[in-house]
Amino acid sequence: MSLLQKEAEEGSLNIPHLSKYILNLITLLCAPVRDEAVQKLEGIVDPVQLLRGIFQVLGLMKMDRVNYTIQSLHPHLQDHSIQYERASFQEQLDKEPSLLDHTTKWLTQAAADLSSPPPASSDSSDSSSMASSSLSEDAASPESLSPTMVLSQGFLNLLLWDPENEEFPETLMMDREQLQELTAQAQQLTLLASVLLVASSFSGSVLFGSPQFVDKLKRVTKSLMEEFGSRPEEAMATVSEQVSQEIQQSLKTMGLAELSKDNTESLVGQLQNIAKKENCVRSVIDQRIHLFLKCCLVLGVQRSLLDLPGGLTLIEAELAELGQKFVNLTHHNQQVFGPYYINIIKTLIPTVQAQETKVESC
Repeated sequence: MSLLQKEAEEGSLNIPHLSKYILNLITLLCAPVRDEAVQKLEGIVDPVQLLRGIFQVLGLMKMDRVNYTIQSLHPHLQDHSIQYERASFQEQLDKEPSLLDHTTKWLTQAAADLSSPPPASSDSSDSSSMASSSLSEDAASPESLSPTMVLSQGFLNLLLWDPENEEFPETLMMDREQLQELTAQAQQLTLLASVLLVASSFSGSVLFGSPQFVDKLKRVTKSLMEEFGSRPEEAMATVSEQVSQEIQQSLKTMGLAELSKDNTESLVGQLQNIAKKENCVRSVIDQRIHLFLKCCLVLGVQRSLLDLPGGLTLIEAELAELGQKFVNLTHHNQQVFGPYYINIIKTLIPTVQAQETKVESC
């Protein structure tokens, strides 16, 4: 450095030679993603612009190093976080032995849900209903109950939690807000998939075979659904009109026959009817989304995406995002509170088995 400083003071510093040396060194040290930026610097002649470019790349390299360090430390930080959360909870539990009462009640309800027979399906040909019934039938046998199954059912029940019910599991209080966000996201996807399913039944496979049209219809529906929570009927009225217009316009653009007046009125009416909670399309889609989330907990997100229930293929990307968030939340929670859950469930399963035996004997 002293030699370079002396050469700079005397005006004999060979900047092109020095710059080439620095660029060669950067090429050896930088991440592959920065190679293109370094190659662009090699073509710069102006010394000022070249030095600015070098400092910019050095800044990016420094950020790359920081990110790499964080990624390397993440597993250790996560383990420390899990141990810290568990130790803090145990400390509170020692002071308040009743701290797991709501958690026990939550898991008790999950075990009861699994041990009860599945509701009869009105459509025996519905593959998703058959799959759901199969899972429930397996769970209905007391011998087949396991902590994993009970926990999965418990986490699914949280997505249907009544906001006015204050008996929320103590172990999940830190995650309650995130669970509410996931519940809202699942409800939005239910409405979106319901709209797409009804619209596709009127417009045919040709129109919905266009990714551009489907993406546009998704954007339109999502934007108009923002007011659904406070004004469901008005929101669906707006959605139905806009969706029917988009379908008519796209059919015309593609040279296909437009919808008749009767079909248009029927389309608008069915879309508006989605505002009702008891709407059959909305109910079926809601059940299928929860079935998908259950499969995510058991099989993982990627395997669950391979066999999506009917009506959900058009929202595959959105479901993948929702499923991954749900799995991540439940996985972290199980890592922290797993020992508590297992101890509670082990005491519940014999009780459930005894109840089932008593019912069968009667």
